[in-house]
Amino acid sequence: MATRTLWPSKLALEVGPRDHIQGPPDAPVTLVEYGDYECPYCGMAHPVIKELQKRMGDKMRFVFRNFPLTNIHLNAEPAAEAAEAAGAQGKFWEMHDTLYENQDALDYDDLLEYAEQLDLDVSRFEDELTRHAYLDRIREDFMSGVHSGVQGTPTFFINGMRYEGAYDLDSLLQALQSRARGAAA
Repeated sequence: MATRTLWPSKLALEVGPRDHIQGPPDAPVTLVEYGDYECPYCGMAHPVIKELQKRMGDKMRFVFRNFPLTNIHLNAEPAAEAAEAAGAQGKFWEMHDTLYENQDALDYDDLLEYAEQLDLDVSRFEDELTRHAYLDRIREDFMSGVHSGVQGTPTFFINGMRYEGAYDLDSLLQALQSRARGAAA
């Protein structure tokens, strides 16, 4: 009889101060995404997340964690480093959105151009990219995903439990609203 590997369905690393978070800390629903900036599926999920944030409002907080699939997306890790470097200057979410909105342009020169557009200290940004200053943090995100059973991107967790459904707007919205009602009860 063959055995099958069962991957954890629970978030291994709780949401905390090290995370990039949008939304109130007391929101009844927390949506965590493990994503890759070069992944086309993550790119398709990006506008869905934006719409979910609008519709859910203060009932949802959103957390993004890096999960660059470096074996198939050569620019994913440098893009994640760019997001973290922008985050060190208070503009993580602006860079996050820019990267997803420009997935076909993620080489080094593009990243520098985005830093300039976001009015970052470009010298500092470039130095941090060159030194790979945030690579350990990205690897921590990645390993927390591995320990949570993440195998591809995007992978979502709702209130700490892996979401196994489709990530179209209606499916995710229904799951989030259901969890929000359950949390309120």
